[in-house]
Amino acid sequence: MEKPVLEAFWCWIDSITALKGSALGKALVYANNQRPYMENYLLDGRCSISNNAAENTIRPFTVGRKNWLFADTPKGASASAAVYSIVETAKGNGLNVYTYLQYLLMYMPDTQWQSEPELLEGLMPWSPDVKEECKQ
Repeated sequence: MEKPVLEAFWCWIDSITALKGSALGKALVYANNQRPYMENYLLDGRCSISNNAAENTIRPFTVGRKNWLFADTPKGASASAAVYSIVETAKGNGLNVYTYLQYLLMYMPDTQWQSEPELLEGLMPWSPDVKEECKQ
């Protein structure tokens, strides 16, 4: 479905003639130079021509960003951003966020993650154990 849309776009680009150096001419050269990058998503069938899913995922973040202007301290704002990142990553991995936060608060104190950061991998939302424990 998306390949024909992109092919139609390139046909349209190729059909336009413009004076070299004009704004339109520069835009056409730019578009043609970007062709391999714009077609890259076709190599993976999971990718979409649209980034609407990503935009919708970060929308709450951008709305929340306005609220962070009123964090009492820079450390408080940093902590809020970290928690928000954890929550959104858990959502993105299909976890029950509340259960995942409980899981982290239960297991993180018992790990030596500061001295052995590789232990954090087992607590990540994409970890098979975490997915099993915290799935929605």
